[in-house]
Amino acid sequence: MSSTFPKWYDFFMSPLERRRFKSIRKDLLKGATGTVLELGSGTGVNFPLYRNVDHVIAIEPSQHMIDQSLPRLQLAEVPIDLVNASAERLPFEDHTFDTIVATLVFCTIPNVDEAINELKRVCKPNGKILLFEHVKMENKVLSSMQEGLTPFWSKICDGCCLNRETLKAFTSKGFVMERLETCYKDLFIIAELWNRKE
Repeated sequence: MSSTFPKWYDFFMSPLERRRFKSIRKDLLKGATGTVLELGSGTGVNFPLYRNVDHVIAIEPSQHMIDQSLPRLQLAEVPIDLVNASAERLPFEDHTFDTIVATLVFCTIPNVDEAINELKRVCKPNGKILLFEHVKMENKVLSSMQEGLTPFWSKICDGCCLNRETLKAFTSKGFVMERLETCYKDLFIIAELWNRKE
């Protein structure tokens, strides 16, 4: 990841974050409990919003993003450790986390299947997955536009893909849906899933 993208990320996202997104994040994170893994913590937007959890380990593959997140780390009300790591290669033991949080990150993970396999490994049996992601839309016209725009969009937005079917990727791996909401004409999903005990 270049150093330019993290620098401008908050600037371009701030109108959405000040309005609907902050409310969505706060509501979603109310469901986090115990030991939490946050994937792709970025510039640390979630850090000040955690409340009734024991500990958060936040992974982020970009050192530039980690550096930019440090001011928000100081605002956190719970213990948060930052780890430079990727979702496809998590440096944690099996069944470590009670809750896994992913907000606007699966669009940029290079290998979604590998990442979800890793989440399943480190999540406790019957643990919780909290997602807030933008996904491929159901409307055929809009989804075809997403398909067409993705190659260009991905280049200018550090690998962000507009056409990911993230929810299907999770349910195909055995995660069970507990709650699902959509917003902005189903461009965004807010979901709570659990890691079904086999």
